[in-house]
Amino acid sequence: MDKTAFSVASLADESDERAFWAAKTPQERLAALEFLRVVSYGYDPLAARLQRLLTVAQLGEG
Repeated sequence: MDKTAFSVASLADESDERAFWAAKTPQERLAALEFLRVVSYGYDPLAARLQRLLTVAQLGEG
């Protein structure tokens, strides 16, 4: 990632982000979303697994 590039823009300016993301495939958009999630929340390999829960229920007679 090139961290030397920097630009300032107004939030009122029109941007071409909508066209940029519309041109991407759903897989590319999900990959970008996952990248942002990892950057924001970090990656924990232990939390990447699904949690398993086992409950034993006693059956009543009858």
